Amino acid sequence: MSASISRPRLLVSRKLPQDVETRIEQSYDARLNATDTLYRADELIEHAENCGGLLVTPTDKLTGEVIRRLPASVKIIATFSVGFDHIDVAAATERGIRVTNTPDVLTDATADIALLLILGAARGASWGDRTVRENRWGPWTPTGPLGVQVTGKRLGIYGMGRIGQAVARRARAFDMTIHYHSRHALPQPLEQGARYHATLDEMLPQCDFLSINCASTPETRSSIDADRIALLPDGAIIVNSARGDIIDDDALINALQSGKLAAAGLDVFKGEPDIDPRYRSLETAFLLPHLGSATLDTRIAMGMRALDNLDEFFAGKRPKDSLNG
Repeated sequence: MSASISRPRLLVSRKLPQDVETRIEQSYDARLNATDTLYRADELIEHAENCGGLLVTPTDKLTGEVIRRLPASVKIIATFSVGFDHIDVAAATERGIRVTNTPDVLTDATADIALLLILGAARGASWGDRTVRENRWGPWTPTGPLGVQVTGKRLGIYGMGRIGQAVARRARAFDMTIHYHSRHALPQPLEQGARYHATLDEMLPQCDFLSINCASTPETRSSIDADRIALLPDGAIIVNSARGDIIDDDALINALQSGKLAAAGLDVFKGEPDIDPRYRSLETAFLLPHLGSATLDTRIAMGMRALDNLDEFFAGKRPKDSLNG
């Protein structure tokens, strides 16, 4: 029997960094996606025939219906992401399919983007860039246009997991006072002086800046709505490097248009890349195209972490990053 037949067969849904694909080809009988085609559900199911595992990304929407139609050969789905809201984990569990993700390796890159959003939104990176590019840069004036000072301000972190903690460490370099809300308070050594709030509503009035770093769950989706934004101080700034569906777009856009909020910095959007078009015309919105993990080092680390999980599974072990079972 040839080595290629004896190795586990793996479907890789998108083109991955070369270092990752080299390792895949060394260990698996792999169906790679050389053209980086975005598979429709029917195509993904077809390509998964006789595959023991799937290596997918957030662009692959593995709903319960899709998972129930997967070939019986599929025993593991490894997602090239820390988030897994694109996978119906309950449906996979019902089918006896293991699901894994890639935590830890995205932490620093995503926290860096959160700080970029804070600084970009506060100091007018969006309108400043447009002013220069559109040749609208006029004489200097003492009174405008002006941004918002970051140093010494109060930062509220919604979701104090690995990424939230990394954001807090970076924000302390700007002498920011840290407040946070999570399901549970951190052990005191990990708080490093941050103040815990048992409810989001309790924290929001203390936030000159609000950084969203929580997971997308039924409890958090649309949780930043008009009522919650009203609790923020006038002139506050919201940044989101987590998931777009945590914010109610209508509420945020209305708050930016009315001046209730001074600015927003967004790396993620509901329905991306088909975002609410009103964001594009808002001078006070600093917008990025979901760059949280977009460094080569991070993307390679994500792929290697996904492969570690696959290797463990096919060796008969429970993968370290298993989300079920």
